[in-house]
Amino acid sequence: MSLGRWCSCTASRRYGTRGATRCWPWPPPGTAPSRPTAALRALRPPAEDVEATWEDLVADVLAILDALSIHKVFLVGKDYGAMPAYDFALRHPDRTRGVMCMGIPFSPGPFNFDTMPEGFYILRWREPDRAEADFGRHDVRRVVRTIYILFSRSDVPIAEEGQEIMDLADLSTPLPPWFTEEDLDAYAALYEKSGFRYPLQIPYRSLHRMTKHVDPKFQVPVFMVMGEKDYCFKFPGFEAAMRSGVMNTFAPDLKITYIPEGSHFVQEQFPDQINDLLLGFLKDHP
Repeated sequence: MSLGRWCSCTASRRYGTRGATRCWPWPPPGTAPSRPTAALRALRPPAEDVEATWEDLVADVLAILDALSIHKVFLVGKDYGAMPAYDFALRHPDRTRGVMCMGIPFSPGPFNFDTMPEGFYILRWREPDRAEADFGRHDVRRVVRTIYILFSRSDVPIAEEGQEIMDLADLSTPLPPWFTEEDLDAYAALYEKSGFRYPLQIPYRSLHRMTKHVDPKFQVPVFMVMGEKDYCFKFPGFEAAMRSGVMNTFAPDLKITYIPEGSHFVQEQFPDQINDLLLGFLKDHP
C-alpha cells in the first residue's frame, strides 16, 4: 500500500490487530499511481510503553505528506484505520482529495459498546492485560490464525462466561478459503516483531478517547465499501447509520457500495473487485 495521490490508513499492526501489510495488492497489476509513491507498510509501531492517541495517527499522516512534499491525497482506511482517515479529512480538507473507507462508518464521537454482552471481544480486549493473558497461552501464529477465523465470520465474536476469545476456535477449525498458510506465515512474522501491545492500545483501549467532532461536515467526497457479512455490520447503530442516511448528514458527497458476500476482510476476499471500486472512485474524482 503506497502513498502518492492517495494515502493508506489501513488497520495494520499500527492501527489494530486485524489485517497487515499484505491486505490486498495495490496498486493493481498493470497500473501505477499518478505520482511517486512511498510505502507506509515499513513503519514501525512506537515502543510498547508509549501511550497511543488517535491524534498521533493524524499527525503521522500529515508529517509524511510534508516530508514527501505531497500537497493533497486520497485517503484509504480499513476497519479502525478508517477513523484517522475520516479525522484527517475533517481536520485538513485542504490536504485531502477524498476518503475511501471499508468496514467502519463515520461517527462524530466515540463508539459505545456498553450494551453488548460481557464476552464481546472489544469489551474483553479493552481490559488491561486481559488479551495479553489470553494471547500468551499460544504462539503468535496461532493467535493470528484464530483472529482471522473468528473475524471472517458473520457472527460477532463473543465468549461465554469462563471462556476467552482465543477459545472460540482451535487448530481443527479451517482457515477462510481465501486466506492461505503463506498469508498466515507472513502476518505472524510481522507480529513476532511488533507484538500486540500497541495494536491493542489502538483501537481497543482508546475507543473512549476517539475524537469528538462538533457539527462535522466533510468538504471532500467520501466512498465507503461495506461487506454485508462483515460482523461489524451488527454493531449497535452501524447498519442504521449507513442505510438510513445518517452518514449523508456528515458527508453530503457520499457513495456507499455493499458487497453481499463480503466479510470483515472484504479487501482480501475480493481484492480485484475492491481495486476496481477504488480505481473507479479515483477516476470519478480526477
